[in-house]
Amino acid sequence: MPYQLQPFDVDIETTPYLDDQRKGSADADRWTLNFGPQHPATHTTLRLVLELDGERVVRAVPHIGYLHSGFEKLAEHHDYNQYVCTCSRMDYISPISNDIAWHHAVEKLFGIDLTPRCKVVRTILAELGRISNHLLCCGAAALDLGGITAFLYGFNEREAIYDIMDFISGQRFHPDYTRVGGTSQDLPDEAVFKRMVKKFIGDQLPRAIGDLENLLNRNRIFRDRTEGIGVISKADATAWSLTGPLARSAGVRRDLRKDEPYLCFADNWDGQGSSAVKFKVPIMHTGDVYARYLVRMEEMKQSVHIIEQLIDDIPGGPMNTDDDGKMVKPPKSSVYGSIEGLIQHFELIMTNRKWEAPLAEVYAAQENANGELGFFIVSDGGPCSWRTAVRPPSFIHFQIFPKLIEGHLLADVVSVLGSLNIIAAELDR
Repeated sequence: MPYQLQPFDVDIETTPYLDDQRKGSADADRWTLNFGPQHPATHTTLRLVLELDGERVVRAVPHIGYLHSGFEKLAEHHDYNQYVCTCSRMDYISPISNDIAWHHAVEKLFGIDLTPRCKVVRTILAELGRISNHLLCCGAAALDLGGITAFLYGFNEREAIYDIMDFISGQRFHPDYTRVGGTSQDLPDEAVFKRMVKKFIGDQLPRAIGDLENLLNRNRIFRDRTEGIGVISKADATAWSLTGPLARSAGVRRDLRKDEPYLCFADNWDGQGSSAVKFKVPIMHTGDVYARYLVRMEEMKQSVHIIEQLIDDIPGGPMNTDDDGKMVKPPKSSVYGSIEGLIQHFELIMTNRKWEAPLAEVYAAQENANGELGFFIVSDGGPCSWRTAVRPPSFIHFQIFPKLIEGHLLADVVSVLGSLNIIAAELDR
């Protein structure tokens, strides 16, 4: 005997959906689909509630906050160095970039000017973080649509970046390398660091980018699934406060490295008249999934150009700011060899001492792989911030997803979502 569905015990008169169906409403054929929070085509833990009319998306409601990490609240309990461990776990595809952005804001609060050596190293590491992020995003753009080979091309070369981070900090994935006024330690061996970076940008990365472009740029399936899909206009990108590749793919000419320069992107970064590093900001005007892919691919090439200008000319001198400023921990030789160094070390380590921060509030941002990552810090003079608010790209960009996907097919959800490169750890409030 064939299986027969049994009707639920419901009151038709008080059930809106069934009532509309009984009256022949146009909405009667719509149904709700939960996409996530755990789904093989989402790059992280997030949830979409989709209202479908057949295979077409009529409405989408994004849901956030599935990690319950409380990143902003932790800033009230972690001091200005400890919080770097939390920052690196926000956009965990390029954690070193988060570290640099956080301490950029802290150093603006304290009025610290970094040493030329630290600026160069941070700039190189920030661009390596951008490349790491884009390699995964561009590879996953094909993986989401069923092409695993492109994902492997992009993902494999990221191992070289992990090796570099491991070499300088002792940690592969979350380096937590920056500190107030500098870094946790100087480069263990500058020659080895240069050799590793130059091998990556000169040999490994160009091969990976070439493989990705050969496989995807003229691939008919990939282009059919991405061209004209999830289009953002320039006006919408500006109105919704989009930044990074999303905004630039729609024709918005804004990049904080150019518009609000910092580190080696600013003129006279070394105090001796050196000009800012030269690079081009890729701009597209179609604003679709394919345009966002092309912008990220070109940004990786520009990052290589930036690193090439710096890697052979890393300045000498100290990595951290002057010890007399009492802002950074002294080197071990000073701690073990002088009473002044020992006192300064304990002043910054003891929980009841540490920094005397100015009574002020600051906002500082940097151009990360996904866009503007900013930190708003309110200081009450203690060793921890009184309040910290984060402006993460993913939190801003996720809001536009319902507008982008409306009217598209269910199969387009993964391509549009992947092109936004939403990282759920940045969504957590």
